[in-house]
Amino acid sequence: MADRGVDLSALPKEVRDQLAELDLELSEGDITQKGYEKKKAKLLASYIQHLPNVDLSLPDVQLSPGHSADPSPSPEAPGPSTSSASRHHRAHRSGGARDERYRSDIHTEAVQAALAKHKEEKMALPMPTKRRSAFVQSPIDTCTPPDTSSASEDEGSLRRKAALSAVLAQSLQSPDYWINRSVQSSSTSSSASSTLSHGEPKTQPQPQITPAASLLADVLAHTRIENSVPPDVTSSTPQERGSRVDLPPAVRGMSRGQSRSSMLDTADGVPVNSRVSTKIQQLLNTLKRPKRPPLSEFFVDDSEEIVEVPQPDPNTPKPEGRQIIPVKGEPLGVVSNWPPALQAALARWGATQAKSPALTALDITGKPLYTLTYGKLWSRSLKLAYTLLNKLGTKTEPVLQPGDRVALVYPNSDPGMFWVAFYGCLLAEVIPVPIEVPLSRQDAGSQQIGFLLGSCGVSLALTSEVCLKGLPKTPNGEIIQFKGWPRMKWVVTDTKYLTKPSKDWQPHIPTANTDTAYIEYKASKEGTVMGVAVSKISMLTHCQALSQACNYCEGETLVNVLDCKKDMGMWHGVLTSVMNRIHTITVPYAVMKACPMSWVQRVHIHKARVALVKCRDLHWAMMAHKDQRDTNLSSIRMLIVADGANPWSVSSCDAFLNVFQSHGLKPEVICPCATSPEALTVAIRRYHISPLPARAILSMGGLSHGVIRVNTEDKNSALTVQDVGHIMPGALMCIVKPDGPPQLCKTDEIGEIVINSRAGGTMYYGLPGVTKNTFEVIPVNQAGAPIGEIPFSRTGLLGFVGPGSLVFVVGKIEGLLMVSGRRHNADDLVATALAVEPVKTVYRGRIAVFSVTVFYDERIVIVAEQRPDASEEDSFQWMSRVLQAIDSIHQVGLYCLALVPANTLPKTPLGGIHICETKQNFLEGNLHPCNILMCPHTCVTNLPKPRQKQPVDVGPASMLVGNLVAGKRIAQATGRELGVVEDQDLIRKVLFFLSEALQWRAQTDPDHVLYVLLNAKGVAVCTATCAQLHKRAEKITATLMERGGLNTGDNVVLLYPPGIDLIAAFYGCLYAGVIPVTVRPPHPQNLAATLPTVRMIIDVSKAACILTTQPLMRILRSREAAASVNVKTWPTIIDTDDLPRKRPPHIYKPPTAEMLAYLDFSVSTTGMLTGVKMSHAAVSTLCRSIKLQCELYSSRQIAICLDPYCGLGFVLWCLSSVYSGHQSILIPPLELESSLPVWLSTLSQYKIRDTFCSYSVMELCTKGLGTQTEMLKARGLNLSCVRSCVVIAEERPRLALTQSFSKLFKDLGLSPRAVSTAFGSRVNLAICLQGCLFSFLCPQGTAGPDPSTVYVDMKSLRHDRVRLVERGAPQSLPLMESGTILPGVRVIIVNPETRGPLGDSHLGEIWVNSPHSASGYYTIYGEESLQADHFNTRLSFGEPHTLWARTGYLGFIKRTELLDASGDRHDALFVVGSLDETLELRGLRYHPIDIETSVSRAHRSIAESAVFTWTNLLVVVAELSGSEQEALDLVPLVTNVVLEEHHLIVGVVVIVDPGVIPINSRGEKQRMHLRDSFLADQLDPIYVAYNM
Repeated sequence: MADRGVDLSALPKEVRDQLAELDLELSEGDITQKGYEKKKAKLLASYIQHLPNVDLSLPDVQLSPGHSADPSPSPEAPGPSTSSASRHHRAHRSGGARDERYRSDIHTEAVQAALAKHKEEKMALPMPTKRRSAFVQSPIDTCTPPDTSSASEDEGSLRRKAALSAVLAQSLQSPDYWINRSVQSSSTSSSASSTLSHGEPKTQPQPQITPAASLLADVLAHTRIENSVPPDVTSSTPQERGSRVDLPPAVRGMSRGQSRSSMLDTADGVPVNSRVSTKIQQLLNTLKRPKRPPLSEFFVDDSEEIVEVPQPDPNTPKPEGRQIIPVKGEPLGVVSNWPPALQAALARWGATQAKSPALTALDITGKPLYTLTYGKLWSRSLKLAYTLLNKLGTKTEPVLQPGDRVALVYPNSDPGMFWVAFYGCLLAEVIPVPIEVPLSRQDAGSQQIGFLLGSCGVSLALTSEVCLKGLPKTPNGEIIQFKGWPRMKWVVTDTKYLTKPSKDWQPHIPTANTDTAYIEYKASKEGTVMGVAVSKISMLTHCQALSQACNYCEGETLVNVLDCKKDMGMWHGVLTSVMNRIHTITVPYAVMKACPMSWVQRVHIHKARVALVKCRDLHWAMMAHKDQRDTNLSSIRMLIVADGANPWSVSSCDAFLNVFQSHGLKPEVICPCATSPEALTVAIRRYHISPLPARAILSMGGLSHGVIRVNTEDKNSALTVQDVGHIMPGALMCIVKPDGPPQLCKTDEIGEIVINSRAGGTMYYGLPGVTKNTFEVIPVNQAGAPIGEIPFSRTGLLGFVGPGSLVFVVGKIEGLLMVSGRRHNADDLVATALAVEPVKTVYRGRIAVFSVTVFYDERIVIVAEQRPDASEEDSFQWMSRVLQAIDSIHQVGLYCLALVPANTLPKTPLGGIHICETKQNFLEGNLHPCNILMCPHTCVTNLPKPRQKQPVDVGPASMLVGNLVAGKRIAQATGRELGVVEDQDLIRKVLFFLSEALQWRAQTDPDHVLYVLLNAKGVAVCTATCAQLHKRAEKITATLMERGGLNTGDNVVLLYPPGIDLIAAFYGCLYAGVIPVTVRPPHPQNLAATLPTVRMIIDVSKAACILTTQPLMRILRSREAAASVNVKTWPTIIDTDDLPRKRPPHIYKPPTAEMLAYLDFSVSTTGMLTGVKMSHAAVSTLCRSIKLQCELYSSRQIAICLDPYCGLGFVLWCLSSVYSGHQSILIPPLELESSLPVWLSTLSQYKIRDTFCSYSVMELCTKGLGTQTEMLKARGLNLSCVRSCVVIAEERPRLALTQSFSKLFKDLGLSPRAVSTAFGSRVNLAICLQGCLFSFLCPQGTAGPDPSTVYVDMKSLRHDRVRLVERGAPQSLPLMESGTILPGVRVIIVNPETRGPLGDSHLGEIWVNSPHSASGYYTIYGEESLQADHFNTRLSFGEPHTLWARTGYLGFIKRTELLDASGDRHDALFVVGSLDETLELRGLRYHPIDIETSVSRAHRSIAESAVFTWTNLLVVVAELSGSEQEALDLVPLVTNVVLEEHHLIVGVVVIVDPGVIPINSRGEKQRMHLRDSFLADQLDPIYVAYNM
C-alpha cells in the first residue's frame, strides 16, 4: 500500500492491520469519513515524526492490474480476527464493487471512451428535487446480509468485483473540472442548496450537503447540451452571442438585463421561481436531441391501430451463411467394466474399496471436518434405504413406495448428510428432489419452491437434526407451514435414527432404465420453479460422457466449490466422482467467504487433479493470493469453470492465469463449459483435444440483430467471447431460431443451442404441456420441413458454432431483452453499468436488469442497490453516465434507472438478486427506490406521429351537408315548452320581479314556513316564514337607505355564513334597489389564503357597501386580516345582527325586467374570477323553469346541502323557494365536517323526496359513512323516500362517485335511479336538471334500467369524434347524461373554430339559447368583445338570427331509446369537459380528468392527482397518502399508465402531500392555481422527477 507516496511498509505489522481494518470499515459505510480520518490520525500519531510528508486523507491504494483502485465493499468475510485473517479480509475485499463475472478492462476502457465522447456534448440532465425526509438511507445494521447455512451472498454479484483501471481516470476528465468551469461563468444561484433541502428554512444547517453538492445541483439546473460551457439560463449577466438560450415562448422578447425574478413568467403573467422553470427548460433542451430511430410518416386514421410500426432499416445486417449442419460429438466409448447403474458402482466400491475416501468436508475455517469413506457411504445409504422403505408407516401401509418423490433439505455446509440421503433414495428407488433450506415463511425463493413440490407431488422431506432445529417454528414447536408449500412430513436422517437392515434384505438395483432417478430444480425467467426429471439411464450416460470428456481416473482427487445439490456441483462432485471412485473435497460457500484461498490451498495440499469453480472463486483467490507464497497448482490437469459460458468470464480466466501461472498453473488446464438444467452438460473444453482457447471479438450491433460479425469499426461496442470447447460425447447439436418455429440458423446467425443426447433431462416433472415445447423440439429447415425424427431439447443458451466445431455461447434466453426488434443481453448491460465507476454508488455491484412491457414494446429497467454512504450527486451522476454509456455502446435507450437502499432487493437462495421478484415489486410499486431516473422520451419511439390539424378548407355549410348526406342528425336538443302559468294572481304579481313575489307571499300566506336552517345535530336553529323573511328584508332595506348613502344600482357585497341572514340581506337589497353580490366569507383559520379572494371580488365589483355579521366584521378589521390585505380601504361595513325595527319609506320597483337583479361571482376551474349579470327577467324565468322541471309547489319540502354563494346553488338556496313557495331545509355543507350523517338523517327524518347536494358532500358521505351503513340502519335511517338526489355541478358528471354512493346506500333504501346530476355554466346557471326520473319510460312502457350512461371510444374523443362502444371495450370511457334539459332551453353542439353546427357523432362546444341566460360579464375593463362573443353570438351557418350563449364546455348529444313525457325520443346531453382546461398535446385534445383517473388508479397510495401542461410538457401532480418511502414508486407507475392509456409521455412527475391540490367550494380542482404554485416553487413537494 502507498499512502500519498509514503511507504506504509515501514510501519509495524499490527498498525498496518489496524489501518486495513479501518479502510474496510470506511468502505462498508460503518464509519464516516471524519471518524476514519480521526482514528487514522490517532493510529499514526506516534509514528508521524518518523514519516515525513504524511497526508492523513484517504489512501490511494495502488493495486496490481487485477485489483481495484478503491476501498469499496466486496463480499462479507466473517472469520477469525487474527492478523493474517484480517489481511485476507482486507485483501479479498478490496475488489471494488463489481461482480467479477462482468470484469473486463477492455470493456471498461470502451465505456470510458464512450463517456468521454458524451462529455463533449455536456449532457445536462435536471436533477430531481427531493424533500430531505425522502432521502431513504438503509440502516447500517441491515447492510450486511445475514449469513445462512445455505449461502447468502450474491453469487452473481460477487463475480462482478473488479476495478476500474487507472486508464479510466485519465480518459475521462473529472466532472468537477467542467462543473467548476461552468460555475465560474455563471452567477451564483439562490436556488443552489434548495434543490436538496426542499421545504426547510434556509437557515437550518443542511446535513450532508457540501458546497460541491450545491454547486452540482445548481449547475445541473443551469446547463445546456450544445455548448461546451453550459450557459446559465437564469443568469442576469449578458451572455456570449454564441450561447443563445432557448426560452419558452412566454419568455421571449425580454431584455437580457432584467432581474431573474421577473425573467420567467407563466402565460398568465405569474412570476415563476427560476428553479423549477430552469429545470423544465433544461428538460426541454435535453428533449430537443433527435430520437433514435426517427419517426417515419404515419397516416392518422381512427380505425388504424395506435402504434407507429417501425419500418425495417435497410442497413440492418442479415445472416448470409448457408444453413447449419447438425454437429456430432465424438462417439461414446464402450468400456467393458462400466457399471449397469450408478448404485451398482457405489455397491462395488463400498464392498471392494471400503477404506477409500469418498468425501472430505471442511469446517468454517477451511480445515477438514470429517472424511466419509466409500464403505461408510455405502453402509449408511443402505440403512437409510431400508428405513425409508420399512420403518415409516406399517408393513401393510408403508408411507413410501418406490417411485415416490422426496424432498432433500440439507445445508451446503453438510455435504456428507446430503450424499447419504441422495444415494439412500436411489437405493430405495424413491426419487430425491434436492431443494434449498427455507429461511422464513415469506422467503421469496421458498414460495416458488412450493410450486415445484406441488407439481412433483412431494409430501415427505428428509433433513438433518441440526437443520431441522434451525427451521422456523410455530409457538408450539411445529415447523411452520411455508407459503405455497404442500403439507410436509419431516424425517431426520442422522445415523442414530436409522435402522440396520436385516440379513436377508438386499436393495433392488436394476439395470438403468428410463424411470426417473432424481429431479433437479430450475427457476424460469418468470420466477416459476420447475423440476427437471433425469432418468436412470440419462444419469448413467451423463456420468459416462463426463468421465470420457474429462478423462477421469480411479482414485483421483477433485476439489468442488460448487453447490452439490444441483448443476455441475452435483454432476461432477456427487455422481461422476462416485462412478470413478474419486475423492471429492467439498468447499462450502460459507468457507469461501471466510477464507477465499481455501480451495487453492486444498488443491495444493491434496495435489488435486481437478477443481470445479465459478469465476467468482477465481476472482476471490486472485484477491487473496498475496498471502500464499508457496501455493503450487501444477497438479491440476482440469480447472473446470462452471460459468465459463458467460461472455464476461473470459477476463476472469485470463486474470487468474496471469496471477497463478507463476504458481505452476498451465494455460491449457482452464476448461470453461456450457451447461443447462434441461440438457445437463452441453459442451466442455478438453485440454487433450484443443490445447489453446479460441477467442471471438464480435460486434454488439451485429449481436443485437442476431448475426455474427467480427467487430472492425468501433472497438467500444465489441464483445469478446471464449469457446466452451466441443459438444459432449454421444450428443448431436443444432442451432435454431430462438423465437417462432425451431428453424435451423445459418452459419453466421446466433440462435438457441438444442441438443439430442441420451444424457439429458427427460421432462419437467408433472408439467406435460411445458415439457413438449422444451424436450421434444424437432428442428425444421428453411422450407419448414422437419430435418428428421429425433427430438432435441432446448438448452436456453444462445450461441453459434465456430471453426473446428468449437461451441461459443453469447448469452442466455432468460437474459434476453427484445427491444424494438433488437436483442440485448441483460448480462452485457450489467457489465456496461458496472464499468461506469460504481465505486461511490453501487453496493457490492448488485445490479438487476429486466424489461417491462409498456406501450407495445419491451422497455429496459435497471435497478441497483445504492451504498449507504453514497451522496445524491454521486448517485445522480452515476445514473446519467450509465444512460450515456448504454446509449453509446448498445444503441438502446433505458426506460428507467432506479437505485434502492442497500440490501433491499429480494434475494435468491444463494444471495443473488431475485430478478422476477424485483420486476414484480417494480410493477406493483413495492420497490421503494431512493433515486430514480425515467427516460421515456429517449426510448419510446413507437408513438404515432402527432396529428396535424388540417387547414379548414371545408366550410361549415359543406360540413352540415356532409353530415346530412351521411345520415347524421344535427346535434341539437330542446327542453319542453315553458307553457302558461296556471295561477293568474302569480302572473300579475310575479311575472318578472322576485321582490314582489316575496311581498305577495307575505300578504297571502304569511305563516307559511319557507326556510328551515339545521345545525350539525340536525336541530332547526332558525326558521323563516314568508312574513318573517319580508320583515327582516325591510329592516335591512331601511338600514341601507339610512346608513349606506347608496344610489340605486350600486353594488352591495353580502358576506354571510350559509343561512337565513344571507337570504334576508339579498331581498333587503332588492327592496332598496341596489345590486347584491354574494361572497363566501373568509375562513377564520386561513385568512392569508381566503381573504385576498374576498378583497378581489369587492374591488372588481366596485362594491359601495358590505353587509355582514358582527363576528365577520371583527375579522375584517382584525390585525390578522391586516397581514393579508389593506383593511383601511374597506367600503362601508354594516352589521345586520341587531337592527332596529324600522320600515323603509318605500320599496323599490325596477322600471323594466331587463334591469340587473344581482351579480354572480365565481372562480372558474382555470382560476379566472368572473362575475355575470343576472336580470330580473332571467331570474324569474329560471325559477319558473326549475319549478316546472322539479314539480315544486308550496306543499313540497326539499333539502339543500350546497354552498349558497354562486351558480345554481345560490338560486336553489335563496330564490327558488320564494318563487315556488316550497319549503327548503337548509344544511350548510360545513356542518357535515362535525357530523357526517346530518344530511342523510335529515332526508330520513323529514321524508324528503327531492334533495340537492354537491360532489364534495357526496364524497364526504361515501368516504366517511361507507363503512357505517349497518349502524345507520340500526338507528332507523331510511332513504326509500328519496325520489331524486341531484348533484349540482359545472363539470362532467363523476360517474364513479355517483355509482359508489348509490351502491353504498342501497342498503338504506336509496333507489339506484335516484342519483342524477345537473349542469350549469357561467353564461347560463342551469341548463340541465334531472326532474322526476320516473317520467322516463322504455319503449315497451315499463320502467327500465338507468338509461343515461354511454361508453365512448377515447381514441375518437381525442379527435373530437364520438363513437359509441360496448361496455368493457378497450379504451372505453363511461359518460353519464348531465340531466334533462330545462324547459325553455335549447342546446346545440357547435365547432368552436368554424362556429358551424355539428352532427351528433362530433364533440363540440355546447351553445345554449334560453330566456334565463345571463346578460353578460360584469368586468371593470368593459371588455365588450369578450361579452358579445360569449353571450350574444350567432352560428356561421344555419339559423343566422338566433342568439346563442357559449358555455365554454365540450359535449355531445345522443338520441336515446327512451321516450319523454310528450312521447318523443329523448335527446341526452353529455358534458365531456371545459374547453379552457383541455390539453392540446400531439395535435390531439385531452381532458385532464381522464388522465387523472388513470393516474389515481396507478397505485394504492395515490389519493388524488391533477395534470396540466407547461411549454408542451405534461406535468402530473400526485398526492401521496402512504409513507414517504413510497414516493418514488409512483414515478414509473404514473409514467407507465399515462403512456399505456393515453399515448402521452409525462414530462414531470410531482409527488406532494395530501391536500396540496387546490379544490374550490364546488369540489372542482383548481389546476391553474396548482400550476402557478408549482412554477413559483410553493408546493413543498416530496419529490419532483424530470423524465428525460
